[in-house]
Amino acid sequence: VFGRNVLIQFEDFGNSNAFRVLDNWKDKATCFNDDIQGTASVVLAGLIASLNLTPDVKSLKDHKFLFLGAGEAGVGIANLIAYAIRAETGCSEVESFRNIHLVDSKGLVTFNRASTLQHHKLPFAHATSPADTLEEAVRMIKPTALIGVSAQPSTFTRDVIECMTQSTPNPLIFALSNPTSKAECTAEEAYQWSNGKCVFASGSPFAPVKLKNGETRVPGQGNNAYVFPGIGLGALVAGSTKISDN
Repeated sequence: VFGRNVLIQFEDFGNSNAFRVLDNWKDKATCFNDDIQGTASVVLAGLIASLNLTPDVKSLKDHKFLFLGAGEAGVGIANLIAYAIRAETGCSEVESFRNIHLVDSKGLVTFNRASTLQHHKLPFAHATSPADTLEEAVRMIKPTALIGVSAQPSTFTRDVIECMTQSTPNPLIFALSNPTSKAECTAEEAYQWSNGKCVFASGSPFAPVKLKNGETRVPGQGNNAYVFPGIGLGALVAGSTKISDN
């Protein structure tokens, strides 16, 4: 109806509709979903930038990712991470998903739940033991990066973050839910409970945090507002007829 020179940006659809519409139209119209693709772009950029701050983790393939939240944003980020790992290493699609795990409202997404899972979660349904809570999943998987897109405040508890620091010297703690009242933890909590060792980012801004040793940490912000204006303008200026994962 509009022609390929019209860019269609959509967001805030329900999970099933968002993935269905994007899968159906991404090759037939100039469109992108900001919740799925925009958020994923800015988080991937943050993950790549953070590699300079994690001496024990030098590339995306060396990370072990655990998501709290398996909706549009969570699965969109997870899929783009897997895509980046394939581009970085040349590995298979199955291999690229191996170290990416999701926790949804029913616990860890595992293979034994496959018959009841929505299709967008299936690539992350690994043959692992079940875990009913985030803390159980953290203790079992021992992730190096914890990404919150659940809109459930205070779910990154002290026990969870302390457990993360036992898995890796400089854990990534990305509490991305908006607004700050729905953030999985605050910047102060993340820095305090990790003894200042974590790399923190949030969806909404937090004030700088002064540590006990006198150092100050300035939290990073990972929000799709940083990318979707540029994606839109870039597509229009370039005359793009498709917005791919590249």
